[in-house]
Formats: sequence, C-alpha cells, structure tokens
Amino acid sequence: MGKVTGFLEYERLEEGYEPVDKRLKNYKEFVIGLSADEAKIQGARCMDCGTPFCSNGCPVNNIIPDFNDLVYRGDWANAVRVLHSTNNFPEFTGRICPAPCEAACVINVNGDAVGIKSIEHAIIDRAWEEGWVKPQPAAVKTGKKVAIVGGGPAGLAAAQQLARAGHAVTVFEKNDRVGGLLRYGIPDFKLDKAHIDRRMKQLEAEGVVFRTNTLVGEMPKGSKVTNWAKEKVSAAELRAEFDAVLLTGGSEQSRDLPVPGRDLAGIHFAMELLPQQNRVNHGGKIKDAIRADGKHVIVIGGGDTGSDCVGTSNRHGAASVTQFEVMPMPPEQENRPLVWPYWPIKLRTSSSHEEGCQREFAISTKEFIGENGRVTGLKTAQIEFKDGKMVEVPGTEKIWKADLVLLAMGFVNPVATVLEAFGVDKDVRGNARATTEADGGYRTSADKVFAAGDMRRGQSLVVWAIREGRQAARAVDEFLMGSTTLPR
Repeated sequence: MGKVTGFLEYERLEEGYEPVDKRLKNYKEFVIGLSADEAKIQGARCMDCGTPFCSNGCPVNNIIPDFNDLVYRGDWANAVRVLHSTNNFPEFTGRICPAPCEAACVINVNGDAVGIKSIEHAIIDRAWEEGWVKPQPAAVKTGKKVAIVGGGPAGLAAAQQLARAGHAVTVFEKNDRVGGLLRYGIPDFKLDKAHIDRRMKQLEAEGVVFRTNTLVGEMPKGSKVTNWAKEKVSAAELRAEFDAVLLTGGSEQSRDLPVPGRDLAGIHFAMELLPQQNRVNHGGKIKDAIRADGKHVIVIGGGDTGSDCVGTSNRHGAASVTQFEVMPMPPEQENRPLVWPYWPIKLRTSSSHEEGCQREFAISTKEFIGENGRVTGLKTAQIEFKDGKMVEVPGTEKIWKADLVLLAMGFVNPVATVLEAFGVDKDVRGNARATTEADGGYRTSADKVFAAGDMRRGQSLVVWAIREGRQAARAVDEFLMGSTTLPR
C-alpha cells in the first residue's frame, strides 16, 4: 500500500477534455490524460484492500492494487509488466472500457472510486513513449498452425498468446484493416487507430500473419454487415490446412426495428455509418456515404453505439441530434450500498452527449413517415411498465422531424453463415455453443474448432473480448500440445 492515508487526503481526479468547439472540428482523440504526478496521487488513493473487489470487477482480472502501488512509487516499468500480465492491450481498455473495476472499488461504497482507468491509460502511454513495449517472439516453434477468423480484440489477444507459445498463427479479417469493431465500430475520436497499427506491428514481429480482405465462408444475401473482402476462403480449406481454428468474429447482426415505413431511404443501422466514417478518415472512398450535414438526426438506442452516432453526427454538422431510449430515465446517482460492487444502473452522460444532444427516455417508435420514398419523420409514443410489461401511455403520440435515422439498438448475434460453414452448433441466441470451463472450454461441436469473444458470448465489451481471447488461446494450446503454460 503506497500511502496509508492517501484515500483520505486526495480527491479523485478525472481526465480532462479538449473544449467542445475545438474537438468537433476533427476526429482526433480529445481526452487529456493524467500527468505522472497526477497518476501518482491517484495511485496513492488505493487502499490495497485485502479482498480487491476491483480485480474481481475487471473481466481480465487486472492486478490493480499492485500497479496502483507501483505508479505511486514511480516504478512505471514494473507497473506495465504487471498490467501486461493480464491484459494484452491496455491502450484499448484504458480508452474505451467503461471501467467496471471502478464501480467495484471499495472507496466507491461511500466516496469516489480510485481513477483506475486513468492510471491504466497513463501506464501504457508511458510504456510506449519509453520504448518498453517490445515484441516477444517464441524461442521455440511448435510446428502447429492455428487459423483465427476475425481480427478484433478477441482474435488479436488470442493470436498474440498463441504466437508467444510458438504456434504459427494466421488471422483472417474480411475488411481491409485489422481491428474488427475497434477499427470500424469505435470512432477515431475515442480510439485513434494508430494504437491498433502499432500492436499489429508487434504481433507481426512475433510471427502472426494477417490476411485482410479475406472472407471465410459466405455472407447472407442482403446483409448490412460491413464486408470489404476481395477474396474468399472456405471453412473446409481452413480445417484442412490448420491444426486448429478459432472463431472470434464480432456480434455484427444489428437489431432491426420492423415498424411501418422501415424501407424508406434515410434509415440506416449505426454499423453502416460508423465503419464508413472511420474508413473515410483514413483515406478510403465510400460511394454514397451516409452524411448528417444539416440534417435533423434521430438516433434510436441509448447505449454506447448510439452515443458514437451522436458524436459522429455532430462532427458532420447535423442541424439537430435527438437520441431515443426505450427504457425509463435511470437515476442520476445509484444507491451505492445496495448495488456495490456490481455495475450500477444510473444516468450516464457521455462526451458525445455533452457536445449537443436531446435525450428522450421511455419512448417507442411506432412508424416512420416519409415523402417521395425518403424518411421525413417518426411517430412515437411514451411508454411505461405495468405488471412487467411495456405499454403505451394513451394520448402521448408525437411526430418528430427526421432527415436521417440511425438504428443503434444493439446486436443480436454473429453472422450465422460463418458458424454454419464450420458446422458449429448454436445456442438459443444464435451464438457459437461453447463453455468457458477449464477443461474443454471454448471448444465447439465441430472438430478442432473453437470460439471466443462476441462469437461465443454475444455482444459485449472489449475487455471481455480480450479475456475470452486469452482463455481460448490457452484452450487451443492445450488441445494442440497436451498441456499448456499460458495463463487462464
């Protein structure tokens, strides 16, 4: 424990933001991280609890009290070693993870949690600046070949672990660049893609081969899932060429809203807009790109993806942005003694909301209205819950002006044709059926085929993807070699 009375002496310090008027002019990251001295003070606030609930709250089980103490003592090199021992990509989680660790922090029971996420952010940025992040190629090669289908965080974490175990790893990605939803789902202003690129270089130096623009299997006809592949590889080819196959694609099938008028032009899934914008930011060309310039935009869905649509629309120069959420407005402050150490339901205002957005809660879209084949508005009604059911409140119908509607209501399952190509059994939600048990975990019903991340658990957080990628890598290594030394 760095400073016994630190949590009594120092207040929580939030990371800063560039002014709204400045950051809306570009797509660059705008979070101002903690200085070394500020991070040291935050590290001093950690109580080094006998039972560190923060580590349990973290899906990758980061050893949080240890790296907090190391930062307090100024031992940054060892801090990043501790951080990397459980998390392959802390520069991703330190930027876009919602930090369930902080919700579980003991100080959060009746005070302000330690700024764990900001400390993590500071550690890894310092490590890159100092040149401490280096490739770790395997000293001995096993001669085993592993194919990973999907270049998102789960696939990249698994690829790094398996390459370091000595296996020859090839990552297949259907789009033109690796990163999955990190690359083409998270806006650049939240995660600069240079962070992905330098990890790719590290993985390549460790022996990982990336085959981009390559679709494994087929895409369903009429699918709106982003797919810029220029070549195809069959499931049979992968199973014949590789000793094991790990499926780590995202849960990319967006939840639709089948109400009257859905076929009008100007209504798009969020995952049509966001990948296009990220590609354009990096020099790509998109024919008939979705734009919000001068439009009245309505985003349906109150989660992070909806928030990303808000931020992107504001950067386009939208005339107005309104976000709908079907659930009632949550309380501004949770009942901490009741919910701690679990993730609380409370009103969360993102940086994108602060840039300009009208938020509506307990609202349901009944119909899309249009003229000449294009959307011009929506008809909505307020809703309430009675006897556990969602019912319309009489007399609350309203017409909203809308030139662009973005559907951001979450994702239902991965692309089914990929799982079907490998003959993998699916669960009731359409995900690959596989357990997370230590014995036989992540193995699917298909011989030598494994699944992890969103492909197995459904829509989730980047930190869960990294956890499952690491655990699946251990399962694959044990399958190939009979035993494993990779961490679980």
